[in-house]
Amino acid sequence: MSYCQCRLRLVFSSIFKEFGWSHVALILDRSDLFSLTVGKNLEYGLRKEGLLKFVRELDGNSDEEPYHLYLRDASMYARVVILTVRGTLVRRFMLAAHNLGMTKGDWVFLDVEIFQGSYWGDHDWEVGDKDDSVARTAYEALLRVSLLQPTSPRFQDFADNVRQRAQTDYNYTFSEGEEVNFFIGAFYDGVYLLGMALNETLAEGGDIRDGIAITRRMWDRDFLGITGHVRIDDNGDRDADYSILDLDPINGRFEVVAHYLGLNREYSPVSGKRIHWPGGREGPPADVPECGFLGNDPICSSRTEAYTFVAYSSIALTVFLVAIASASCVLYRHLRLSADLHNMSWRIRPEELLLEVGKPFSSKMNLHQAMSDINNYGLEKMRRGSAMSCGSLPPSTVFTTIGIYKGERVAIKKITKKKVVDVTNKLLWEIKQVRDVTSENTVRFIGACLCSPSPTVLILTEYCPRGSLKDVLENEAIQLDWNFRMSLIHDIVKGMAYLHASEVSAHGKLRSCNCLIDGRFVLKISDFGLKTLTTPWDLVMDDNYYTKLLWIAPELVPLTVTPGSAATQKGDVYSFAVILEEIVVRGGPYEVARTYMTPQEIVNRVSTPEDPPFRPEVTPRDCPADILLLMEKCWTEIPEERPTFHTIRGTIRGIMKGYCENLMDDLLRRMEQYANNLEALVEEKTEQLSLEKRRSEELLYQVLPRQVAGQLMTGELVQPEQFECVTIYFSDIVGFTALCAQSTPMEVVDFLNDLYSTFDRIIGFYDVYKVETIGDAYMVVSGLPERNGDEHAREIGLMALAILDAVKSFTILHKPEEQLSVRIGAHSGPVCAGVVGQKMPHYCLFGDTVNTASRMESSGLPLRIHVSEATKKILDKYGTFDLELRGEVELKGKGRVTSYWLQGCSEPDPRPPTPKHRRYSSSPLENNTALNPLIFPPNNNVGPRTNNNTFINLSEL
Repeated sequence: MSYCQCRLRLVFSSIFKEFGWSHVALILDRSDLFSLTVGKNLEYGLRKEGLLKFVRELDGNSDEEPYHLYLRDASMYARVVILTVRGTLVRRFMLAAHNLGMTKGDWVFLDVEIFQGSYWGDHDWEVGDKDDSVARTAYEALLRVSLLQPTSPRFQDFADNVRQRAQTDYNYTFSEGEEVNFFIGAFYDGVYLLGMALNETLAEGGDIRDGIAITRRMWDRDFLGITGHVRIDDNGDRDADYSILDLDPINGRFEVVAHYLGLNREYSPVSGKRIHWPGGREGPPADVPECGFLGNDPICSSRTEAYTFVAYSSIALTVFLVAIASASCVLYRHLRLSADLHNMSWRIRPEELLLEVGKPFSSKMNLHQAMSDINNYGLEKMRRGSAMSCGSLPPSTVFTTIGIYKGERVAIKKITKKKVVDVTNKLLWEIKQVRDVTSENTVRFIGACLCSPSPTVLILTEYCPRGSLKDVLENEAIQLDWNFRMSLIHDIVKGMAYLHASEVSAHGKLRSCNCLIDGRFVLKISDFGLKTLTTPWDLVMDDNYYTKLLWIAPELVPLTVTPGSAATQKGDVYSFAVILEEIVVRGGPYEVARTYMTPQEIVNRVSTPEDPPFRPEVTPRDCPADILLLMEKCWTEIPEERPTFHTIRGTIRGIMKGYCENLMDDLLRRMEQYANNLEALVEEKTEQLSLEKRRSEELLYQVLPRQVAGQLMTGELVQPEQFECVTIYFSDIVGFTALCAQSTPMEVVDFLNDLYSTFDRIIGFYDVYKVETIGDAYMVVSGLPERNGDEHAREIGLMALAILDAVKSFTILHKPEEQLSVRIGAHSGPVCAGVVGQKMPHYCLFGDTVNTASRMESSGLPLRIHVSEATKKILDKYGTFDLELRGEVELKGKGRVTSYWLQGCSEPDPRPPTPKHRRYSSSPLENNTALNPLIFPPNNNVGPRTNNNTFINLSEL
């Protein structure tokens, strides 16, 4: 009822037609479902119209995407670029385009913002950073496609009603400037359309439970709805109206400059509005630049542009301009701060959050039920939560909840409050502070879910898959040399130095379980700021509570209601010293003292003045002297004597110099070992690869002729080929249907496998190629894929006699008393051969010769070889074949033809000799040694036989 993505290509086509553009580039984000589907619809439609010249996909979740390279590549094919990416990436692309000089009017960019508003994603150029002014300039080169927002008085009354009902029924207040979205009106029109269909059904005496009939009434009709003129086509899709928006350089807002009306499907400019083309241009950029996309058109001559700089010499005017600029800066900073505070993009709706198993929250369930579902379906062991692992001694297995938000894996922290959290200025200020923290050694805050009426809060942060520092220290499988430990310590110091220099100022809850490790083993500080959200309402004075106080400085213990309620920079330095003790002894905190004291006793003794003060026990043999000295300075009793993290960072750098040298030695040693083993490893893998390649080739040679398989493996196209004369052999089993009816499926399969394995071993001694077996039919050809003159008839004749002899002596294992009978037919003539198919390619024969050979077999008799007159004429050239005239037989499609029986051959048996070796005759083989699979494995594509082979007699083994 809102729109169909399939129509978007028509909207863009109308824009391109209006401005004469036929060279279009498309960049789409495959990590965002909306962007991907819109992009694929546009790609299909515009490519079909011949407008699309360049397409590139990217992973929007990756921070390593080279946006400038995508734009540079697109500029070589088009001057019009469509960005079907999420709003934040549109801004990154436009900034990159500005840096490349692509926003001066020679290029134009288009994006899609179907529904306007922060709920659907932030598409604004202003985010409150240092690039806002550049982004505003860059966005002047951007046109935006959006659904036409209704402006009728009827919709305005509807919107007022929605705002009132949202407040009274759902306790939701629309913020200032927040519009009632088109999508809400589409829901209303959907119910209205359903009501019309139901009324019509009832009026005609129909059944309102007949969904198909009611749906048909809803399709292919139009009516006047809340969102305007609603047109539903015969496929059930709405033919919606769209707006084309352009950035007004004066007020910095996107305004409608044209419409696309679904009724006539044309671009319609808005009266009194015009597109502000960047660079002061009067019209759109050319579809093809004058000198070509690469600027190498030979008819173009180089041109230079002259710039004139005008200087103002009036002192009074200069002073006036400086005053205006100063006032503007102050006003701009105030407005930007206000925009930052009221930017609600951090607020996450429950339905936007997915579990790892893909199960979304339901806005109708309470948060306790939602979290129960998370615990049942979405748990992944990553790290101990800040409120759990540090308070459970000995440590127990605790899980963190993992979710998916906008395609990104996030960590979910649940906090239960006493009442529903109100969005106050204090909360907004705290959220702004943590959003501004962007160090590589701090965990990124993503958003929070405040679900009314439940008092539970879900906080979403960056997911660190390696767990916490506490997990690493407790994992005995991880080796912690001092190179690794110094790296972790250095990361903590860098993260805390950045945090203390930011607006957050102090952490207050610095513990080893709040030091997380990401996939690259970089340590990141987490759980800072957000006191309003993270402070739980219920406080239990148990061992868990006192365990968290073990990291709190003694001067802050009396002030601490909950960990983090009293936060100072000097207190964070003390907490860092306790973490140092944990890293040194690989335990803690207060590893030794906890063996004979409870956490409450330790806290009481630490907060009581003593001389010397009570601190963790660390001996000089546990760590380097520099680390021990730094630890003692950081947990000194007087806060003013504790160093700052800026000073600590310099100290750590000095200590790490020696470890950096040892680290390089260790790396060089490891690289030398790797280099020594690499050659043997490569040789082993290469041999395995060669073996698998040979196996694959042999398997392919069993399916296709060797020369054809070779062409396919080298990537060559196998051309169909005409063969002037070949001989084709067909045989099938007499009474096979009745035999199957009397046998089990396994018996049938075993029987056919034994029989055709026998046939396969026989044909290996002749210059023939087995085409295929279909059920009980067996097809062989000679004379292709390599021509052999007239030898093809002779090879087939000898092979047929050998197969017939083998059949007469063949024993059916599950019916040993029955004599197996086959019919054999052969015919010679021209055929066409080629490879058919890409999956399981097949070498096939085509032509009337194939049909005739098949009918020679079907019109023959059991245990007889039926050959055509064409085959008989070729066999007569050798004078060794015994052929008997059968007479005329009726062949389908041929009429009456003369045919012959092949009785035998006077040539010697080309197969290996046996104790009772003889010439071919109609009597069965007495000792078919040559067919034993232990001696002669099947080979489907053996070439012409030779006479210098040595064979082994089975009876002599």
